[in-house]
Amino acid sequence: MREQSARYFFLIMIPAFVLLTLFLYYPIIQGTVIAFQKYTLFDMTNTPFIGFDNFKAIFTDINFNFGQIMLNTLIWVCVSLALQFVLGFILALLMQKPFRGRGIYSSLVFYPWALSGFAIGLVWAWIFNGQFGLVNDILLRLGLISNPVGFLSNPSYAMASVIVANIWYGVPFFAIMLLAALQSVPAELMEAGKIDGAGPLRRLFSITIPYIKPTIISTTLLRTMWIMNFPDIIYAMTGGGPSNSTNILATQMINKILKFYDYGQGSAFGVVIMVLLFTYALLYLRLTSGKEETF
Repeated sequence: MREQSARYFFLIMIPAFVLLTLFLYYPIIQGTVIAFQKYTLFDMTNTPFIGFDNFKAIFTDINFNFGQIMLNTLIWVCVSLALQFVLGFILALLMQKPFRGRGIYSSLVFYPWALSGFAIGLVWAWIFNGQFGLVNDILLRLGLISNPVGFLSNPSYAMASVIVANIWYGVPFFAIMLLAALQSVPAELMEAGKIDGAGPLRRLFSITIPYIKPTIISTTLLRTMWIMNFPDIIYAMTGGGPSNSTNILATQMINKILKFYDYGQGSAFGVVIMVLLFTYALLYLRLTSGKEETF
């Protein structure tokens, strides 16, 4: 019976393995190989292996400072993640208890998560437009500014503008996941905390957050990876400009392929992103893999 069960399990898993190989593992391996080749659209018949030359080229490119791109990526990920988590947690706490119209309110809150990232970028590009954008119109009517501000054309404001759009897009994810986790916290624990004299903040930090810690760890890890690999909003709003002020690793990878037709250097950026995310995941899980809270 055990042999038959094992054989049956293996047979039903074959389609999954085939799909994973075709659509995940093969592209990763092929992309990694291309990162070590001279692979451009102008000469597809001559693709010799050139070692680490593609990596040297992206690290020393005078037109696109790699250090600035890394700093932009760090700011993009850290600020977006922190504010998405905080605002999403607050929303989850507000929606934890039933109230009239909760279903409608929840659907409105979660709706942005169902939209296309590129479409959201186009909408926010109009909102922050320097000539007829909604933000400029409001600020002018309130008398806070005398002339329209080029939010997307000024390097001082461009990164903040795309981060605002990304925060708006990512808050529903944390709200959904954390709300589900909050609803799993036993009411008996909260009652015990009240009996012991713990206030709302004490119960939040001593009972609620420790109890949902596994969800917090997994959601922040996943969201970090998604934000770093999510150039849609930036590409729709600024394309990485102005003056590379919003250019991150993912947008530069796209630029190398779509604008410069250099698949080798584009793949090199992809390999750099994979290595960074793999290293981050290992360190993050090691640092957060303490003893599970027991209640």
